[in-house]
Amino acid sequence: MAEELKLFRTWSSPFALRVVHALKIKGLEYETIFEDLSSKSDSLLRYNPIHRKIPVLVHNGKPICESLVILEYIDETWKQCPLLPRDPYEKAKARFWAKFGDDKLTSSIWNVLTTQGKEQEEHIAATVQNLKLIEELLKEKKFFGGETIGYLDIAFGRMANIISILEEIMDLKLADEEEFPLLSAWMQNFSDDPVIKECWPPQDKMIVKFQAVRESYLKTVVSQ
Repeated sequence: MAEELKLFRTWSSPFALRVVHALKIKGLEYETIFEDLSSKSDSLLRYNPIHRKIPVLVHNGKPICESLVILEYIDETWKQCPLLPRDPYEKAKARFWAKFGDDKLTSSIWNVLTTQGKEQEEHIAATVQNLKLIEELLKEKKFFGGETIGYLDIAFGRMANIISILEEIMDLKLADEEEFPLLSAWMQNFSDDPVIKECWPPQDKMIVKFQAVRESYLKTVVSQ
């Protein structure tokens, strides 16, 4: 019996992109269902009734939700090109830092995008501190997992895309090459990987989207 894989996503979601990267690295065939989050499909609501959001991976009719959970499911189900370390301690560390990325780093970068003035300066400082912690993880490594792209690279992968977009939108430098040589090299290595490069959403469309998000947030602040 042929396996059936469906991925519910949007064109720009960095969380859904994690799943795309994992599926591509594993060499898995899947069907993509693009969702309009302003008018969510009945299928999406049925498969993810709790959070009602993407990404959702459906494997032989069974839905798996939340991007980091999906990554682990993919890695445990298909053993080729392993993503997570085999050592229990290294695996626990990878999970810890992936959660740090979602809980701390992502929110600090988002706050840089949606603020200005002194408030933005504070969020930039917080982002730089978070990036310094990430930089330490890359000592003597090409990727977070070693010589090949793994779970933590995929979890952090959106940095390689979104930081460059923010820097262009706001004419600032969050990940300076002199201050973050290891992180800068990782961002380049990750982005240049053929599998990763193939999956990036169009840069021009991403810039337009995030510019609109920034303007919308700033207008809301002004009107309050």
